Amino acid sequence: MRMTYWYEGPLAAFDTETTGVDVETDRIVSAALVVQDAPGVRPRVSRWLVNPGVPVPAGATEVHGLTDDHLQRNGRWPSPVMFEIAELLAEQAAAGRPLVVMNAPFDLTLLDRELRRHRASALGNWLDATPLRVLDPRVLDKHLDRYRKGRRTLTDLCAHYGVALADAHDAAADALAALEVVRALGRRFATRLERLSPAELHTLQTTWHAAQARGLQAWFARSGTPEVVDTSWPVRPELPAAA
Repeated sequence: MRMTYWYEGPLAAFDTETTGVDVETDRIVSAALVVQDAPGVRPRVSRWLVNPGVPVPAGATEVHGLTDDHLQRNGRWPSPVMFEIAELLAEQAAAGRPLVVMNAPFDLTLLDRELRRHRASALGNWLDATPLRVLDPRVLDKHLDRYRKGRRTLTDLCAHYGVALADAHDAAADALAALEVVRALGRRFATRLERLSPAELHTLQTTWHAAQARGLQAWFARSGTPEVVDTSWPVRPELPAAA
């Protein structure tokens, strides 16, 4: 009987839309968790719409289409939403289901900060019994095909791996697309990935991301860009002055 590898089995995926790109100060305005038991099987989707309690900048609205008025009328308060998300992510960990998160240090760190802000508890507190096994298509792709030229946004990865992305910057659509990219990555690089478990890949990605971040930092230094690249993955440590 043919063995079923992890990329052909159950996967979950998580994505957020936000007020901006600063994990310490910006807020979640929508989120989605997608669970798929096998390739081609209809996924189960959980969605959240959040009234962040702060104004949504016009630039963010241009990206995801969510306005202050819409969120105030239809969004829920952050505290119960963050609790529900953390509970469902803990369920994925307990079930042994790998969690796909594109650019995990952004979404998971932002979720951690929202939990600290609204629940006075870090994301890790939900995962004491069983930690997440995260699969980050951005980290995986950069490691497995490191010399390929071009950008590596979710849209770029979908185009490269032949994955449909019908509604970019909708949290559920982005989560499902990231999940499909990881399945495509697994098939394309099967000889390098099939012997690794998701737990082993999680550990390896910590090292791979750190190396990728150091490389980007060196490029910034050569180009005179002052930006600092964090090497932490999949969640950045809390800053003492975090909002």
